[in-house]
Amino acid sequence: MHHSRITSGVYLALAASAVLATTGTAIAGPLPAPVTDDSYAPVRADEAALGQLLFYDPILSGNKEVSCATCHHPRFGTGDGLSLSLGDGGIGLGPDRRADPDNPPEARVPRNAPALFNLGAHEFTRLFDDGRIEADPTRPGGFRTPLDDDMVTGFASLLSAQTMFPVLSADEMAGHVQENDVARAARQGLITGPGGAWDLIARRVAAIPAYAEGFMAVYPAIKSPDDIAFTDISNAIAVFMAAEWRSDTAPFDAYLRDGTPLPDAARAGMELFYGPAGCDSCHSGPFLTDHDFHAMGAPQIGPGKAAKFEFNTRDEGRFRVTGDPADLYAFRTPSLRNVALTAPYGHAGAHADLGQFIADHADPVAGLARYDITQAVLPALPYDDAATMASPADVAAIASMATWRTDLGAEDIANLRAFLDTLTDPQALTRGLGVPDTVPSGLPVAH
Repeated sequence: MHHSRITSGVYLALAASAVLATTGTAIAGPLPAPVTDDSYAPVRADEAALGQLLFYDPILSGNKEVSCATCHHPRFGTGDGLSLSLGDGGIGLGPDRRADPDNPPEARVPRNAPALFNLGAHEFTRLFDDGRIEADPTRPGGFRTPLDDDMVTGFASLLSAQTMFPVLSADEMAGHVQENDVARAARQGLITGPGGAWDLIARRVAAIPAYAEGFMAVYPAIKSPDDIAFTDISNAIAVFMAAEWRSDTAPFDAYLRDGTPLPDAARAGMELFYGPAGCDSCHSGPFLTDHDFHAMGAPQIGPGKAAKFEFNTRDEGRFRVTGDPADLYAFRTPSLRNVALTAPYGHAGAHADLGQFIADHADPVAGLARYDITQAVLPALPYDDAATMASPADVAAIASMATWRTDLGAEDIANLRAFLDTLTDPQALTRGLGVPDTVPSGLPVAH
């Protein structure tokens, strides 16, 4: 759906008038300008169609059993419905996914699978919960990442560059060193160049005639299968994600564009969100995120994001990237678009219910004290880690960084929840290319 392009200033004036007309109340915080076509990078349909097949094809994983869609499926709001994903070594899809009894995962993926909505918008210049990859025009490849600068050349966008990591992760897509050549190369630090993990994946794809023909048709610089690089694969997938999950036709969008009324409870929730509750101090802008990092006091469950030798239940968030103590336990503000579809919530997916997350987020110290891990969605593993939480000392440290408290009653929480429901785009998961019936590799597609 395309919308007429009006300047942001006019849009804001219309939005403000709509608020006054429909509620009679001035909202404390400014409403965002509506999303327009100019908010997004352009996409090509043929490139997106190629990327669709690659996104759903397990050929990109070390053991040829896991695709991007395993943890980012439209059936589960572009996530997987789990608190912490089971990548390589899992069987099934979504909350029904379980450990393969013959080759179980060595560990859960340490963070909740993020939603993919609107990642093709220009303003998404930092990705992952800790922002470890971000646009930086001063760097040779245009991105700042934990990898060497020469490893990020050839990626057409930040969204493309983020695919570097899951295919190299043993617990996500690569598998483990004794199992396949991709995992062995990644473990040895062989990433780029002939025989590197990315090259091994690219050669798999290039050997499939339908893919080879597709790449040569979409990218004129590719003259033969030998020219296909991992960056080409990644670029196509990124264009697919940008096109497939653009989301800007929710009821809130209609309200911003022309004042289409919201239900009474949602209107009351919006007034709280942009008023006394102060939610917009972080969840600002058209996608309801400031793209910054904040210590939210969210519970830490599971293994935590750390080096392999540091297995623990502490995830120090942005601090791992910057080394600044002020960034301890700080995580990127998530976009709230389609948030009602993307449970569980928090960087570790500790909350299965959005209303409970709002209540605990409003008073994080009390929320941490009363948190019950049984609400998390954690399929059993052969070893006992389902009840793994941060130590009391770590919980206290997390709580010490959460320095706010907002008084919300039950009706306030219900109204905020009603407002967040207006961010659900009824077309977000149905208007795109969808899930292909088959992929060129012939491997099973996760439906």
